[in-house]
Amino acid sequence: MALFNYEALDRAGKLVKGELEAGTRDEAIKKIKAMGQFPKKISTKSGGGKAGTSGRTSVKIRATRKSAGRVGARYLTLFTRQFSTLNDAGLPIVKSLDILSDKQESKNMHIALTAISEDVSSGKSLSDALKEHPKIFDNFYVNMVKAGEIAGVLDIIFSRLADFREKAAKLKNKVITAMAYPAFVCSFASFILLGIMIFIIPLFRKMFKDMGQKSLPPMTEIVCSISDFLISPSIFFLFIGGIVVTFLYFASQKSPQIKYFTDMIKNRIPILGTIRRKAGVAIFCRTLGTLIQSGVSILEALNIIKLATRDSLIVEDIERIYNSIREGESIADPIRESKVFDALVADMVAVGEETGEIDKMLLKIADNYDEEVDQQLERLMSLIEPIMIVGMAVVIGTIVIALFLPMIGMMDGIGGN
Repeated sequence: MALFNYEALDRAGKLVKGELEAGTRDEAIKKIKAMGQFPKKISTKSGGGKAGTSGRTSVKIRATRKSAGRVGARYLTLFTRQFSTLNDAGLPIVKSLDILSDKQESKNMHIALTAISEDVSSGKSLSDALKEHPKIFDNFYVNMVKAGEIAGVLDIIFSRLADFREKAAKLKNKVITAMAYPAFVCSFASFILLGIMIFIIPLFRKMFKDMGQKSLPPMTEIVCSISDFLISPSIFFLFIGGIVVTFLYFASQKSPQIKYFTDMIKNRIPILGTIRRKAGVAIFCRTLGTLIQSGVSILEALNIIKLATRDSLIVEDIERIYNSIREGESIADPIRESKVFDALVADMVAVGEETGEIDKMLLKIADNYDEEVDQQLERLMSLIEPIMIVGMAVVIGTIVIALFLPMIGMMDGIGGN
């Protein structure tokens, strides 16, 4: 039996220090959890020089080790589901991490899980170990795990995280699949159109000039001017200008005021703005409902969501809701004043508060909004194809008419002579 020093959090979130006897580090962790505490740091109590050297070596390794690079969303979702299954089966965290690390197809994920396993074995909490790899595990993910550790419901949190990521991936795949065909057709048609403007129109212009056509109809002049612009050096400067504007846009998003303004504009775009706004509401409600259902306090849950939310308008609403709850007021009142949430959401939240089942009501709201987003996406996709076909027909038709007008004029001249 070895003697371990430990630091842990109790149910109230206060730091507790102590020592206990256990055969292994995993056994020590189990004993601490059995006392209703969550271990933050565990070390073997030893006065020998070797232990001290070992400790220094381990610190050195952690200090020089770099965090793993990015991985695809698919790998993170798969890991979350698999870890949830293993954790639910009763396997220790380190054993689960080691099993999953060996099975990873992604090199970066393998590196990250190996490092996380070492950190947890050395006494770090899982959330702190995940935080060392921000390119894989974002603030939302880390804070969700941290909340699960404090509440002692890590298995439930990982299950909810897996559900959450799978739903998000399903929606993303649906959008990509729906947009793939229109995007391909539009790109193909654009290349053909560009080829006509760059190679075919100049040949017709030269032909009109050789045939003595001094003045061209206005429509033909416009088409020829566009063709001239596309083959002139000016198009290069336009391309550079587009890159600069794009760079300035992303750089400006670091300013809270500019980001708030652009988010407000995005939410007001017809159809797309509505889809964006409702998707944001669905994510907020599902995340808050999941956290509350997992035993996280509502104020802490709001702080976690605030860190993970990209929409500045929703962040502003979260701050208002947080202040309202802290002052002992209703959640529904600040939601009614929101520029993002509908009145129906406020009414359903108010009912949830009255019945004491706000978590279930929030999840129900999320399901309703997810369904609305799906329906609006389907309607949008059904509109894109005919709009695209009509648009291309108008453009091609305009070019054909512009090319035939001078010919008709020349034939009329020949007929008159």
